[in-house]
This record gives sequence, C-alpha cells and structure tokens, in this order.
Amino acid sequence: MRVIIKEDYREVSREAAGMVAGLVKSKPCCTLGLATGSTPLGLYNELVRLHRDEGLSFARVKTFNLDEYYGLAPEDSRSYRHFMDENLFGKIDIRPENTSVPDGRTEIDKLEEYCTSYEEKIRASGGIDLQVLGIGSDGHIAFNEPGSSLSSRTRIVSLDPQTIRDNSRFFNKGERVPEFALSMGVGTILESREILFLASGEGKAEIVARALEGPVTSMVTASALQLHPKVSIILDSQAAGKLRRLQYYRFSEEAERKIRMPLF
Repeated sequence: MRVIIKEDYREVSREAAGMVAGLVKSKPCCTLGLATGSTPLGLYNELVRLHRDEGLSFARVKTFNLDEYYGLAPEDSRSYRHFMDENLFGKIDIRPENTSVPDGRTEIDKLEEYCTSYEEKIRASGGIDLQVLGIGSDGHIAFNEPGSSLSSRTRIVSLDPQTIRDNSRFFNKGERVPEFALSMGVGTILESREILFLASGEGKAEIVARALEGPVTSMVTASALQLHPKVSIILDSQAAGKLRRLQYYRFSEEAERKIRMPLF
C-alpha cells in the first residue's frame, strides 16, 4: 500500500483528482468505480474544475457506483444517483448511458438476478480500472458492514445501526433513514485493478489505523485492502494521526518522490 499524508482535506482532494485525471488522460476509455458521501465530494469538485478549466474529457469514460439505498428512486434527492448527477455527472461531459448506479427500486423477487447483472455489466466493460473508496466509522467499504464476507459480491445488505445514525445527517429531522442498500461486495471491490482510498478528519483516525495496520478481518471490511496489490491511500494529517508507522509512511513517500524526479 502506498500511504500519502497531506495537510488537509483540500490537499487530499487535489491529490486524488490528479490520480484520477492521470488515468483518464492515459486511458480515455477507462472504467471508474465511484463512491458517494462527504469524503469524495472534494475530489468530484476538483474533477469538475479540471473539466471546466483544463478541458479534461470524460466522454469515453464508464463509471460504476458502489451502492444505493434500497427503496429510493433515482430522482429522490437523498439517492446516490441524485448525488452523482448533482455533484459530478451533470457537470462534466460524460455520457449518461455510461454511468451506472445500482437501482434502489428493483423488485425484491428480482434482486438476485439484478445484482448478478450488475456484476456482469462491470465485467463486460472490461472491469474497474480505478475504484474510489471512503471508509465508514465502523470500518465498512461500500456498505459492507462488519461481518460481511471478504469474498462477498453485489447484493442487498442490512445497514448497521451505526451507519444509519451516521447517514441520518443527510435526511431531514424525523425522516426515516433507509435500513437496506444495494452494495458491491468486498470481493467485487478487490477485483479492481487499482484502488484509491480517501479519509479525512480526526473522527476517522482510529478506524483508519485499524484498517491499515490491524489484522485483516471481516469485522473491519476496509482491512481487506491490505490484500490488494495496488492501493493508494490518501489521508489528511488528522485522519493519519493514529497510525503507528506514520513516520515511515512520510519517509517512504518522500523517497518515492525523489525516485520519480527527473535526473536532468
């Protein structure tokens, strides 16, 4: 794992956007795996700026989102489809038919078939080149809550009470927060060629340390990233605050920067 420590959230977002933009430029027909929530919002804002000000084109890019609340229609303002349309897709030149977000309205008796088809669609696109991830306060990636199989596939999941509480901030007071979601599995995520993991804020420091330096366990599904051959982890100084090997990560990143510098 490559661990990059930045000073603040803005720098995290800019560093992440640079990596995504680099892939899009080198492989214009790439497939991106995308996440929602507050953590990747800065990344998306920076990608929109790069498109607007520097001509970064997403015309041939395909995307697959990690998850969606079960029961919410795409036009619902709380849905993840709406989030992506408002914060990224509607502000760049990506083709709508090239964007995929799990359908939260899928009938219950057709869920297994639908989830299988979502996986098949990913494979038909050539697989995910770069998967963007955040981390939940209980250590989940996508909606793979503690106890999820590390070989799990796209499916309907029951959300942990802690996740429901965390996500209640996106709903009006008194509104019922969805208790189920459609989510890519850990096994699905690990098939991505490259993973970009982002975290910021002191509140994520403890769980980030457990995910990156603790044992690989289904009780912290983000720990499965330790098994992936190409993961870039970008943290701000607060989210990195409880890493035991913090100084090593800083040293290692500085050494890599020097290696990449031109000799002349």
